[in-house]
Amino acid sequence: MTQHWRRPVPTVGDTTAASERAAAPDGWAFSPEEIAALDRVIGARRDIRRYRPDPVPEHLVRRVVEAGHAGPSVGHSQPWRFIVIRDEQTRARAAVMADAQRMAQAAAMEPERGQRLLDLQLEGIREAPVAVVVACDRRSPALGTLGRATFTDADLWSCACAVENMWLTARAHGLGMGWVTLFEPDELAALLHLPEGVETLGWLCLGWPDERPPGPGLERRAWSRKAPLDDVILHERWPADDLAPPEHHLAAPQQVPTSEATTQEQDRGGHPLTLPEREQMVGARDGADRLLTPPGSLGILDAALDKVVAVAGAEVARATLLLAAADHPVTELGVSSFESSVTRELLEASVAGQAVGASTARAAGLDVVVVDCGTDGPSVEGALDARATRPRGNLAETDALHPDDVEALLATGRRIGAETASRSPLVCLGEMGIGNTTVAAAMAARLLDLPPEQAVGIGAAADAGMAQRKTEVVRQALARTTAREPAEVLAALGGAELALLTGVTLGVAESGGVVVLDGLATSVAALAAVRLEPAVQARLVAGQSSRERAHALVLQALGLEPLLQLRLRAGEGVGAVLAAQMLLTGLAMRRTAGRVDR
Repeated sequence: MTQHWRRPVPTVGDTTAASERAAAPDGWAFSPEEIAALDRVIGARRDIRRYRPDPVPEHLVRRVVEAGHAGPSVGHSQPWRFIVIRDEQTRARAAVMADAQRMAQAAAMEPERGQRLLDLQLEGIREAPVAVVVACDRRSPALGTLGRATFTDADLWSCACAVENMWLTARAHGLGMGWVTLFEPDELAALLHLPEGVETLGWLCLGWPDERPPGPGLERRAWSRKAPLDDVILHERWPADDLAPPEHHLAAPQQVPTSEATTQEQDRGGHPLTLPEREQMVGARDGADRLLTPPGSLGILDAALDKVVAVAGAEVARATLLLAAADHPVTELGVSSFESSVTRELLEASVAGQAVGASTARAAGLDVVVVDCGTDGPSVEGALDARATRPRGNLAETDALHPDDVEALLATGRRIGAETASRSPLVCLGEMGIGNTTVAAAMAARLLDLPPEQAVGIGAAADAGMAQRKTEVVRQALARTTAREPAEVLAALGGAELALLTGVTLGVAESGGVVVLDGLATSVAALAAVRLEPAVQARLVAGQSSRERAHALVLQALGLEPLLQLRLRAGEGVGAVLAAQMLLTGLAMRRTAGRVDR
């Protein structure tokens, strides 16, 4: 008779025997209560877009990252690297990148669907106190990792599993997580200094949620619908007739590439500008949420009002139009329908309050500041004197400005901007300069890597022949210089008023004000300012989208949606003033409208 012996039980590893596993195949299951809790966490996971400003304790951040590190990985390769981000400058640059991609994708969609994309809240990059970027280190050869020789992307799948672990863990602890992939991957990799062979899986926002959605956000906003489970289960093999997707599926947004953003730090001295305080950003939204109207009922205007309140406060009741004027030697090349002397005439009329921009501002109750950055003739009484003092070039053959003039104009603009914002924190930008649409187009082409044909518009009162000459001048200017950094581009391709307005934008932002942009020229100046200080973008409002060809592309790169679409060609800050009227009216409404009980 065979004798039965006691089974040796290992002190480490699996202590079960085959007989135990056979007797209870479900013996490894958790309790019904634990399974129900897991189901609740999975069912309640949401892509959070709005966050409270309260900090996340370090132990919870670590707990979420630990959950990612506990994820499954092919061949136990653990290819993930978790980059925890709190730095305001990094967050500001990331926010500009994401906003630009959002605008680009919306522009590529059919209009109604594009508008719905723009309606989606994407402020988590600025609001969430913590960000985590999951990067995949793909530098190990696939053949060296068990399981990757056949499925070479399994390392990326492993990192996606880590993201899901983090997402569920955050939800279980009451935290919100949002997965933002509105980035050009190379731009995000450059921002984080990732080496070749390391890829990102997007940007994860982490914080206490300021929304508690009962269902998936995109589904509730009618962006898409969840497919029934039976529609995504196939049996044995793919259907032979390869059926088209069910009707309830909506087309995926088209991915639109954008140019590589310049993100190198500029040596400016002092402390870099940071994003507005999270408490202010969320507080502005909290205040609007208590009004006797549905949240977001004013659409784009509500978002702009939130920005003004967050940056400058709810009591803003004054605005200023700042007009800058300068001559441009490029007019000698036949790129304008008007004589260069018209710039000075507009400058004098603006001081008198009778040019269209100044007149519009006065009618709207705005203050007006006029700056002469370099017009032919003596100083104009009543205008601030900020004249460029060195010879200027025509772009096609020589640089527009001497680098020393650019430096001086930036510094003067910063000072004027700060002084103006101290009196009225809402500052509208306007410009006067015959020929400056050619200058602005050249700057836009270089900063956005556009071909001249995409940057040049006809301009005021011009014709097709003149547009062709402008295009050729821009082509020659771009071929002549390799300038890339903002100050270099202003010197090589810019103008004195654009350099000053770049400085004004910086000065207003640094002083707690908001800048309202007008047309292409002011927007290009703002783009240069954002390239110098990315956090400036959070202090910009696009007043309008003009008829200049490159303007929409510049606003797209800035991640700004314009308040007005009036096809203006006026210049002189008219569009910015009209937008400021709307902002001041909206702010007054918020101060006086009824509140609801909470």
